[in-house]
Amino acid sequence: MKQIAYNRHAAYEYFILDKFEAGIVLEGAEVKSLRAGNCNLKDSFCLLYKGELYLKNMHIPLYDKAGAFNSKDSKRDRKLLMHKREIFRLAGKINEKGFTLVPLSLYFSGSLVKVEIALCKGKQNYDKKQTIADRDIKREMEREIKRYK
Repeated sequence: MKQIAYNRHAAYEYFILDKFEAGIVLEGAEVKSLRAGNCNLKDSFCLLYKGELYLKNMHIPLYDKAGAFNSKDSKRDRKLLMHKREIFRLAGKINEKGFTLVPLSLYFSGSLVKVEIALCKGKQNYDKKQTIADRDIKREMEREIKRYK
C-alpha cells in the first residue's frame, strides 16, 4: 500500500469519529499524475448527491505528457465508489447536525487508487487550542525522554 497524499489539516479541524475506504473514478492521465505523487487534499470534502458520493475540491494537476485532448479541470468533482448500504448508512449520519465527510488519505491498493474518508465533527476554537497544547506537551515529553537516554 503506497500512500500518495495525506490530509494533515483534517485532524486539526475535525474530530475523526469513523473511517471508511472508497474507490475513486479517475481518468488515465490523472492516475499517471498520482503515480508521480501530485495531489492535494487540503480543503477537499465529500458530498452526497442523488444517492452517490462525490469528492469535491481535490486538486490533481494535469499530467504534462498527456495529449492536448486531455485538458480536464484539475479540481473537478470525482465520484467515490462504495456499496449502496454503506452510502445509506453514511447519509443518515451526515444529516445529523455538525457531521461531515472528509478525505484523510489517498493511496494505491495494488493497482487501484483508494480514498480513506472519515466521518467527522467540526472542532471549536477552544478544541483546536487544546489540540495544539497536547501536541506541544507530547513533543516536550519526547525531547526529555530522548535527552535522558
